[in-house]
Amino acid sequence: MSMTFLNRVKNEHDSLRETERYLINYVKQNINEIPQISIVKLSEQANVSTATIVRTMQKLGYSGFTAFKIHLKDEFAASPEFSIVEKIDKEIQEAILKNEQEVVKTIELLESGTIEDALQKIIHSSKITIFARGFSELIAKEMMVKFQLLGKSCELHDDPNIIRTISTKIDKKSIVIFVSLNGKTEELVEAAANCQENGVSTILLTANQSSPLYELCEISLVGFKSEKSYFPDYEVRSRLPIQVIARIILDAYAIRM
Repeated sequence: MSMTFLNRVKNEHDSLRETERYLINYVKQNINEIPQISIVKLSEQANVSTATIVRTMQKLGYSGFTAFKIHLKDEFAASPEFSIVEKIDKEIQEAILKNEQEVVKTIELLESGTIEDALQKIIHSSKITIFARGFSELIAKEMMVKFQLLGKSCELHDDPNIIRTISTKIDKKSIVIFVSLNGKTEELVEAAANCQENGVSTILLTANQSSPLYELCEISLVGFKSEKSYFPDYEVRSRLPIQVIARIILDAYAIRM
């Protein structure tokens, strides 16, 4: 074992419980198997809880079991057993980077002037109606609740037939917010066309500038959507870009109010 790891164990020896010392000894004796097993498998093999594993690693200065394995990978660079840890580390980093890019690039795309225009429309409207479908409904629901908490009249509709019907009856003093990742949902496009025909102001939160909704809505706030999806066979792409936009709008509105 490396002196770095042993020194950590030595330094924390007095603070370790009996089960934690037992776990460390088990890890030492089975070091070549550690890269291949998960925290759940280690829990089963060492007969300790996953909570004990996490607590022990944190006492030794690691954020968790995988972080411990990544640290060991650097100490055992020449050992082929640890090559799998490097692969896992890279895959996790890729996932982190994907989300980081969506947040950072979305913020870079947003213009304060457009946000201000949207904010003024919301402030001076008599009522907010939010239309959303699918996973975007979760973001829309958060927006509705927070607007209501701030004293703004706001309602959400997610049923296709109700969206089509309500969109023909909205007062011109109100404003409609569309929350749609791809901007192509049929009933939302129809609703936006109804609003445009009736002179109702609309705001769009989306990640697709080349969409029917973008063309129909008065003010569009566009986020960055990564091309990479970990669920390619399903329409369950991350709504992180429009969630970022929604939070900025809500925070800005709260500040003004």
